[in-house]
Amino acid sequence: MGRLRRLWARLSGAGQLPEGFAGALAAEENVLAVAGVRDGGHLVATSLGLWLPEGETTRRVGWHLVSKATWGEGALTLVEADEVEPAGEAVVLADRPARRFALPEPGRLPEVVHTRVTGSIRSRHRQEFPGGGAWFVQRRVPGRDGVVLQVRPDPGADRVVLVDTAAEVAQRLRQLREIRP
Repeated sequence: MGRLRRLWARLSGAGQLPEGFAGALAAEENVLAVAGVRDGGHLVATSLGLWLPEGETTRRVGWHLVSKATWGEGALTLVEADEVEPAGEAVVLADRPARRFALPEPGRLPEVVHTRVTGSIRSRHRQEFPGGGAWFVQRRVPGRDGVVLQVRPDPGADRVVLVDTAAEVAQRLRQLREIRP
């Protein structure tokens, strides 16, 4: 079976898990690209997200939680978001500090990451609030039907107004989806 899997990976352009990979892929999760990180470990792009090395382990970041990914000077720089507060059917996000992964042999990984991150975005809109603005982004969540409304506020944005607005917008979007065939 190992030979068949390696042959399929070569023919399809899909990657296979690196030796010693510490994560556990979901049954429906497929490897799309793999690249070794200069400081150790591997980045593994799958149909459900990007696996990041974390010391002796790895963890998956869903494509919908990658706020920004840029490729340059031999490194992938990644900004991951945390879901910090519900807003009705929407969710408020906060970005983590950027992480830089030097990739001596990136292969297709930067292209796959770009395609998956941008492909998860259905729409985006900037809205100003007292104290700062926020991005409202509708994104597909890998492995689930439908979209989620994410709100990424600027520091200082009025949180109460923002959460109330996000909840109302999410409710209206759901109502629109229900009346459309």
